[in-house]
Amino acid sequence: MTHAPDDTAGGSATTESLGDVMSRVARKLQTEHGDVEATLQAITTSATTTVPNAEECGISYVIGRSTIDSRAATSDLPKSVDSLQERLKQGPCLDAVWEQKVVRVDDVAADERWPEFAQEASRLGVGSLLCFQLFVDGDQLGAMNMYARTPGAFDDECQDIGQMLAAHAAVALAGAEHEENLRAGMSNRDVIGQAKGILMERHRLTADQAFGVLGRVSQELNRKLVDIARELTDTGAVPGGNRRRD
Repeated sequence: MTHAPDDTAGGSATTESLGDVMSRVARKLQTEHGDVEATLQAITTSATTTVPNAEECGISYVIGRSTIDSRAATSDLPKSVDSLQERLKQGPCLDAVWEQKVVRVDDVAADERWPEFAQEASRLGVGSLLCFQLFVDGDQLGAMNMYARTPGAFDDECQDIGQMLAAHAAVALAGAEHEENLRAGMSNRDVIGQAKGILMERHRLTADQAFGVLGRVSQELNRKLVDIARELTDTGAVPGGNRRRD
């Protein structure tokens, strides 16, 4: 398959060396590092300007092998396809992507692997589809999906470029999520520390005793300890503190 030169601002892998493309995409992802949603959006935007013939892109988070959280879609089409797969309980993200790194559907309407999905996705306007596995974590999966409205839009070159982009994207996404989790953990520790300080001052407790109070209330109310601590720092009152104790 031949591709016409692309004069758009994003460029094309056919008019740039592959090394230049990867460097450009890596720089874009690095600027979004630490913000998961911004990183996801950078990934999908880069895909449509980097992979030949990719018209739309979206990230699918498959939870429990049944629920699909559609994120960073470049249009309503990826969201509609994700909703379709979730409703029908069939499609590339709910089946082959778990076992394969890449799934390519050259002619969606004629594909026999997921008959119901193929018919309805074709009606939505999907002609070709490329799915790349980003990660598998237990029964959760992340996939990057690229769409074209005509059959036969993706060839081996498109798949190879998309696979390299997906590898870069997976690393950037993992780094962003790790950084976000670290920030959340630090914030939680600060809140718990403030709550302990309130209890220590108010009731003349040691740090261990104050933490024990938070833990006991968390257990009795069946709520996360950090939520108990946050409510205490926000309101000055221990949740459930007015309840009668036996």
